[in-house]
Amino acid sequence: MGIKDKNLSTPIVIVSIAIPVVVALLFFLPKPDFQPGFDPHVLPLFHAILNSATAILLVASLYFIKNKQVQAHKVTNLIAIGLSAIFLVSYVTYHALVPETIYGDLNGDNKLSEAEIAAAGGIRYLYYFILTSHIILSTIIVPLVLFTAWRGFQMDIPRHRKIARITWPIWFYVAITGVIVYIMLSPYHIVNHLAK
Repeated sequence: MGIKDKNLSTPIVIVSIAIPVVVALLFFLPKPDFQPGFDPHVLPLFHAILNSATAILLVASLYFIKNKQVQAHKVTNLIAIGLSAIFLVSYVTYHALVPETIYGDLNGDNKLSEAEIAAAGGIRYLYYFILTSHIILSTIIVPLVLFTAWRGFQMDIPRHRKIARITWPIWFYVAITGVIVYIMLSPYHIVNHLAK
C-alpha cells in the first residue's frame, strides 16, 4: 500500500481528540511533587519563541508556494509542524508541573481580589477574549494541520489547496495570539514564580 492509498483519517481524529482532552485534564489534576531538573517557569518564554518562529515559517511557507517554490514550502511547513509538536510537549510539561497563572494576580496567590480586578481594568476582557479565541482555535487547528499536511503528502493538490486556505489563517492566528497571550501574562508569570 503506497502513501497515496493509506487512509490516516482515523488516527488523525483520535490524535485531534486526545490532545485537547489531555491538556484539559492538566488543569484539574493535582500537580506532582516533582523536580524536573530545570526551572519550568522558563517554559512560557520558550513557548512564545516557538510560536513566533512558527508564525515566521507560515509567512515564509505562503511566500514560497505563491512563488511556486514547492520544496521550500514543504520544508517550512514540516519545520512549523515540528515546532508545534515541540510546543505541545513543552506546554503539557509546563502545565503538569506549574499552577495556572491568572491574569491580574498581582500577589501570586492564584486568586483575584477586587483590588486586583480593578487594577487589571478593561484590558482583562481583551486578554480573556484573545485567550479564549486562541484556545478554541488551537483545538481546531490540530486536525486541520494534519489533514492539510496529509493531503500534501498524497499530492492531492486540489484538496490540499482547499483546506490550506482555511488552515493557514487559523494556524497563523493561533501562533500570533500565543505570543500576545505570553506578553500580556508575562508580568504575572514573574509574580507567580517569585511567590512560589
